[in-house]
Amino acid sequence: MPLNALTGTRIRERRAQAGLRQTDLARAAGVSASYLNLIEHNRRKVAGEVLVRIAAALGVSVQALSGDGEADVVAALREAAAAAALPVEADRAEEFAGRFPGWAALVAAQHRRLVQLETTVEALSDRMTQDPHLSASLHELLSAAASVRSTAAILADTPDIEPEWRQRFQRNLAEDSARLARGAEALVGYLDGVAAPETGIAAPQEEFEAWASAQGWHLPALEAGADPETLLLGAAELASHAARELARNWLEIYARDAQALPLEAMQAAVAELGPHPWRLAQRFGVDPAAVLRRLAVLPGIVAGLVVCDGSGTLIFRKPVVAFPLPRFGAACPLWPLYDALQRPGQPLRVSVTMAGRQVAGFDTWAWCAAHYPAGFEAPAVLRAQMLILPSPADQAGARAVGTSCRICPRAGCPARREPPIMAEGA
Repeated sequence: MPLNALTGTRIRERRAQAGLRQTDLARAAGVSASYLNLIEHNRRKVAGEVLVRIAAALGVSVQALSGDGEADVVAALREAAAAAALPVEADRAEEFAGRFPGWAALVAAQHRRLVQLETTVEALSDRMTQDPHLSASLHELLSAAASVRSTAAILADTPDIEPEWRQRFQRNLAEDSARLARGAEALVGYLDGVAAPETGIAAPQEEFEAWASAQGWHLPALEAGADPETLLLGAAELASHAARELARNWLEIYARDAQALPLEAMQAAVAELGPHPWRLAQRFGVDPAAVLRRLAVLPGIVAGLVVCDGSGTLIFRKPVVAFPLPRFGAACPLWPLYDALQRPGQPLRVSVTMAGRQVAGFDTWAWCAAHYPAGFEAPAVLRAQMLILPSPADQAGARAVGTSCRICPRAGCPARREPPIMAEGA
């Protein structure tokens, strides 16, 4: 049932909440009681001046009665219903939102909060198990704490220390305590950064990715032929030298891709051929890797991109909704990327379904290229890239994947390395 078909239901609920009789509201709105009865039972449409008068008599906005503000709530209710393990009347989401707008908004808000918390758990799990920066920070804290403890023990157990040595121990205690406080503050800030996507960044790669995300990944200035260095001049968010170097490399690659695949020509080709990397690469006579990168930043296309080197380490991440990309460790959503790494020069297309509160489908397009910057004398440098495009979740033959094993809800996975932390009895 469309939202505007429930306007009468909303009027009836609002009238009941206000303690008004049907005749009282009809009189205040300047309509007959019989006509209002038909409206309240959704047998007559209401709009225009009549709806304005009814809203004024009830003391609410027209939007509250027409349901114009309910689309997002209903969408969230449908998502919550799809993710629920229990049978839910998903086809009555509009009716629920119309009759009980407060409860519907609460359920929708709790669903959004639950999704946000699950995303936070995914990021924290990845950091806790794989992040080398976290490991180094914890080692620094333990080292400082051990130093404080040993110095304090010496001062407490040796009452007759010479003044000169006592001052030295006290100075060491003060310095180690300050080091411990700084380390703890930095660690808390690093972990708290998970609450807001891509903030509280410590690594240069994440600093660069946060800056690129803030730009929207698409850079009109480079499309128009601007010098990449001009974009770095005002990039105050790139605080570290390493992050600026990463940004410079990406901007130079972006500029070359934009020159080889001009925006208007690329958009026209996508409109004709669809976002099919292999066909587009043949159309323009370019390396498929350039097409993958270009599609990932093309306006109007929802796409993610991930790049790894020959060791499998991720060196670039442009995320897409419902397809979590690990920061450090390997995860089964990246299997197509690693498959391509083992088969340089062979195009791979794999459809996957991502486990979660609501199963999501994606098409992944992967390509690995070998480069020889030092010629015959040096080994190949491998770069594997994977484009991620949303697709229907019920595609035949799609590969079932999930997040990292610690938080993946998919049961019976033959490749699972460890039980999920949220499993029953874990």
